[in-house]
Formats: sequence, C-alpha cells, structure tokens
Amino acid sequence: MPHLLIFGMGYTAGRLADRLRAKEWRVTGIRRAADGDSLAFDDASSVQVAIMQATHILSSVPPEGEVDPVLLRYGPAIAAAHALWTGYLSSTGVYGDAGGAWVDEASPIGVGRRTARTQADADWGELRADVRRFRLPGIYGPGRSALDRVREGKAHRIDLPGQVFSRVHADDIVSGIMASFDGPPGVYNLADDLPCAQNSVIEAACDLLALPYPPVQTLEQAALSPMARGFYAENRRVANGRAKRLLGWSLRYPTYREGLSACLSPAI
Repeated sequence: MPHLLIFGMGYTAGRLADRLRAKEWRVTGIRRAADGDSLAFDDASSVQVAIMQATHILSSVPPEGEVDPVLLRYGPAIAAAHALWTGYLSSTGVYGDAGGAWVDEASPIGVGRRTARTQADADWGELRADVRRFRLPGIYGPGRSALDRVREGKAHRIDLPGQVFSRVHADDIVSGIMASFDGPPGVYNLADDLPCAQNSVIEAACDLLALPYPPVQTLEQAALSPMARGFYAENRRVANGRAKRLLGWSLRYPTYREGLSACLSPAI
C-alpha cells in the first residue's frame, strides 16, 4: 500500500489526504500536536519511523522566521529515506515583482520579499534528486475564496490599475501533485490559465452572490494588514505550461470563473 507522509496538514494538504485515502492510500500527517492519524511534530522517534516507512513524503510547512522547521529537524532523515517520491509546496512569491510580466520555472528567484521561502525552496531542491517543488500562487477553494470574503464584508477592490495576480483552486493543486507521482522531479508552477486583477475576482464573486461591489479604495483607505499590503506589492503572471507538458496536468478549474462557481455549488 502506498504511504504518504505529510508535514503540515493544512487546507490543501488535507484535501490531498482525503483524495488519496479514498484511493486506499495510507496517509500520515505531522502536526504541532498529535490528532487522529497525525503525529506530533516534536515526537521525533515516531516521526523518524514514519519517514523511513513512507513511500511518499510531502512538506507543506512554510518557513518560520528565516528557517524551514522541517528541514532543520528532519532534513537528514528525509534525505536518507527510502521514499520513492518527495514533494515541497513552495510559493510563486519566490519570483518577486515582475511588473506584470510572465514568469516560469526558469525565471530568477530570490528578488522579492520572501527570502526565507526562496532559501527553503532551494534547500528542498538540493535535499534529494527526486524532489518535486510546487510553486503555488493564491490558493482558493470551498470555504476559502472570494465568495467567503464578500459574504463576510471583508472583500476589497483596490485602485491599482495594471495589477495582476495568478491563483489556483486547491483541487487543481491536488491533481497536479498526484500527476507528479509518475512524472519527473523538478520545479512546477501550479497556477490557473487566467492571471487577472483581484478586483475582477471580487466582482465575479459579488455577481454570483447577487451582492453589490465593495467601493474602490486606495491601499491607504483599505487599511490592509501588512501581509495583505505585501500581496499588492508584487505584480506578475505565472505560466503553467511545464506542468501540463511534463506531468500531463489538466485544470478542472482553468479560471476563477469555473472555480468560484464550483465553490458556490460544491459537488456532492
């Protein structure tokens, strides 16, 4: 039986776990505290055993400060493991600001604000020859989308002409990861086919909910958190052709329009 060990059972990793369990995979999670099928991160002896037993190992844990906690604590064990596949969920933030231009896996990294993420991305790439690094843009899905922000009155339209972002539905990340089980190692951008302004996504969500658009504001008027302001500090379009060519990956939700509609009426 294939056995996936996941460091960090967050939103996307949890959806991957559910999908694989439905296919009769064994999935073990690593969390801060033990919970059901998950081990505690600090239970070093149990985690070490799980690393050696796993056929597949994935980390979805972001850096803490300037350090990747998984590599710091378990990097040597993962490097020595007998796993057939290793993966790391990275971020397209490693590309920094491209002024709205397209970036692909060959584009320079480390020129933006996410220096710790860039270092972690590079360190995972050097850990093992079989590592797949998935660079992800804004992630959305059921319960975590523009629809929810509009319902909660937390959606913003920001006056930044020419500002463009990429995004991806969580289930398309899951399918990309699964496609890589039989694909070559390397770096893959998992993004949808339509980079666009965030305002367009908010307006589409409002249309689906038959609610009015929020007012257009400046960044100062919106009083965004430092993290949210950082989101608007970079402008790029993320190319996804490599994953399509090498993994045979296809998008269930090629744009935010299909994705938001599915979040509004999830399949039973």
